[in-house]
Amino acid sequence: MNKIDAVAEIVKKICELIENGVIVSSVHDENAQNFEKAKFKSDGVKKYREASDEEYRSYITDLLDSLLDENGDYHASDGTLVYFTPDERGQQIIEQVFAVYRGLGVLDPLLMDEEITELMVNGAENIFVEKKGRVLRLEQRICDDKDCSDEERKKRGRTQLRKIVHRIVDICGREVNEASPIVDARLKDGSRVNIVLSPIAMDGDTVTIRKFSKTPMSIEKLIAYGSITIEIAMKLKLLVESKYNIFISGGTGSGKTTFLNALSNYIPFDERVITIEDSAELQINGVNNLVRLETKQANAEGKGAITIKDLIKSSLRMRPERIVVGEVRGEEALDMLQAMNTGHDGSLSTGHANSAKDMLTRLETMVLQGASGLPLDAVRRQIGSALDIIVHLSRMRDHSRKVVEITEVLGYEKGEIILNPIYVFQEDEKSTLEHVSGGLVRTENKMQNTGKLRQAGILEDL
Repeated sequence: MNKIDAVAEIVKKICELIENGVIVSSVHDENAQNFEKAKFKSDGVKKYREASDEEYRSYITDLLDSLLDENGDYHASDGTLVYFTPDERGQQIIEQVFAVYRGLGVLDPLLMDEEITELMVNGAENIFVEKKGRVLRLEQRICDDKDCSDEERKKRGRTQLRKIVHRIVDICGREVNEASPIVDARLKDGSRVNIVLSPIAMDGDTVTIRKFSKTPMSIEKLIAYGSITIEIAMKLKLLVESKYNIFISGGTGSGKTTFLNALSNYIPFDERVITIEDSAELQINGVNNLVRLETKQANAEGKGAITIKDLIKSSLRMRPERIVVGEVRGEEALDMLQAMNTGHDGSLSTGHANSAKDMLTRLETMVLQGASGLPLDAVRRQIGSALDIIVHLSRMRDHSRKVVEITEVLGYEKGEIILNPIYVFQEDEKSTLEHVSGGLVRTENKMQNTGKLRQAGILEDL
């Protein structure tokens, strides 16, 4: 038996012992493996459940030691001897078992991979990851046991995936079950999680994890990635410092939250900033007077929900100088626009749309969701008055993410919100089907709303 198969066999044995509440005695007989079974299985299971992470690893270590001889060799089921170094025992066996019960099982190594930005589990048989902007299907499955039939393996995979799901919601303090089969949550590192249970997800429980970068996104990184140029970065810095209300639009996966995070780090350090998010992802550095607010889902009885709309209303009583809303999706759009129109200049937010013009239409729809009695004319006036700049992002055909438009919102005239495109993305001669090359090009349109720049003491325009 090779070492990989031996690891799988040992992990399976240890998991069976844990499931049966078996705990190895801390006092070992020199001549024999001495197991101390709990009086009742439930007592042992309770010990495992109540153990700290350190104690849990200690229990696993004791179980592993009991399966090895005094030389550190494992007597495999086929009669071969397999030796494990102390490092191999810790990294390949102990942490793997720990991940099954206290971590996220087979997902843990994927979450630790810095190159993976998104993880998608479509049932126990299909795992996809996003690496460098491309989505790849992995060969591994939730369960790859070889000691059983294919049907039994799939059944084990579904069981293991459900355990992972419940481990995630336990970590996040959320709840998911057949009565409430959809949940949005956030891991300890800030990674965003969406879970949909079967049978709503017809091919099995579905888990989508958008990983949270350990290092805050900065404009410098966006420049290095080719998303923007230094010149455009400096122009955006002027707009943020001059307190223009900026809305970032883009499709799914275009990098809206990432860009918002980078842009928000241009906010002056001496201002009071309130951030409002569904799942806290923003990492604003250098602002001391920072209040971070996060929504809360309803409990099992359907009570206690705190929405973005609630948080925006509450934030207005907290003396904010700027309000940063992670993403606007529904009726909270009206409250956000009213905040921008009532002295909270310099506010930032994001939303889903295919273009800057489409973003205005979507905002109209979102406002009407919460105030259907408002005339469309009044809604458009509100939007035209609140927003100053729209920055539109796009995911290009080569999977790169770029700023493709910077547009000024001029206000409301003759039944329409007037836009004034200042920069638009143009491809150059180096572009191919596989690689997009180009940059933002200044249009001939002159910037008209320069009042905030002048008030900030800035004489140049965009």
